Amino acid sequence: MNKYELALVLSAKLEEEEKAAALEKVQSYITRFGGTITNVDEWGKKRLAYEIQKMKEGFYYFIQFESDSNCPNEVESHVRIMEPVIRYLCVRQDA
Repeated sequence: MNKYELALVLSAKLEEEEKAAALEKVQSYITRFGGTITNVDEWGKKRLAYEIQKMKEGFYYFIQFESDSNCPNEVESHVRIMEPVIRYLCVRQDA
C-alpha cells in the first residue's frame, strides 16, 4: 500500500450542496478502486494563480489516501471528466 495525496480545485460557482456532492463522488471513486481515505483537508475558497475558464477563485481540497499503484490512475480517469473539477493532481507521498 502506497500513500497518495489528491489535490482538487472545484469551481467557485458551486453551491454548498454541489461542492459536498462532488467531494463525496471523488471519495467514492477512491474507495471503489481499493483505496482507504486517511484525511480530507479543506482549504476553502482561494484565489487561483492564474485565470482558468474565466474563473479567478476556486475551492481547494486535499485528500490523503492509501492504495495500491493502479488506484490513482483509475481515480484520475474519472475525476478528469467531472464538470465541477477545475484542476486536480494526484501525487505519491514519500515515506
